[in-house]
Amino acid sequence: MQWQGRRGSANVEDRRGMSGGGKLVGGGIGGIVVLVIALLFGGGDIGSILNNMTGTSTSSGSDTPYQGSQQEEELAQFVSVVLADTEDVWTQIFAEKGLKYEDPTLVLYNDSVQSACGTAGSSVGPFYCPGDHKLYIDLSFYDELKTKFQAPGDFAMAYVIAHEVGHHVQTLLGTTNMGAKQTNAQSVRTELQADYFAGVWAHHAQDMNVLEQGDLEEAITAASAVGDDTLQKKSQGYVVPESFTHGTSEQRMRWFKKGFDSGTIEGGDTFSAKNL
Repeated sequence: MQWQGRRGSANVEDRRGMSGGGKLVGGGIGGIVVLVIALLFGGGDIGSILNNMTGTSTSSGSDTPYQGSQQEEELAQFVSVVLADTEDVWTQIFAEKGLKYEDPTLVLYNDSVQSACGTAGSSVGPFYCPGDHKLYIDLSFYDELKTKFQAPGDFAMAYVIAHEVGHHVQTLLGTTNMGAKQTNAQSVRTELQADYFAGVWAHHAQDMNVLEQGDLEEAITAASAVGDDTLQKKSQGYVVPESFTHGTSEQRMRWFKKGFDSGTIEGGDTFSAKNL
């Protein structure tokens, strides 16, 4: 993705190096596995999960200015540019519908972070909190995406940001009550619609001539890597379809690609779709 030298978003809140404080999620390896499966790229009933799990903070609590590695600082700039692109795209789409788009805030953090949905450890992965309209991400997830999930490339990370922004779009449109407790089946439809909206953004990013060769494939690879069936096979060796909360790899790839091909909000009604 061509991003160097382009506008970054003013809606980035950098909390790196700050202590998250409070009660943390992810108590031990078992908790991490559950959270990765249940919440990765999520945004459904995150509040109830965060508030019902405990752990131990690894933050130092230091308030000294944070300085990451060169790679981390470049990644921070990259996600800021991606966020800015999502602002431009969704502002235009909403305006065409006679609606006003409200920009979300992206929060960068290390180890743990406090949100309106509770206090989360980085093991949760990137998430969106509808209570404060903020996206939360620990940039170390980029390395995890490359190594653990075998989904390398900057546009794989762009897909992650666009998916979380997709949850924000859902909140603004009222397509789903993300603060309410959802069944697994409802959660799958919520997540697949966020994938669709990520594809819509990618469609417009292509029109902006910022995509490079291989970018679309990187996003599709990332969508496949975080399918419930793929994650469950890796973590426990078998799949339990009734426990799916995000959709299969095939579903996630297909709905992202559907949004990419369409470029419009129409066609993304996963809640009425008979066949996901």
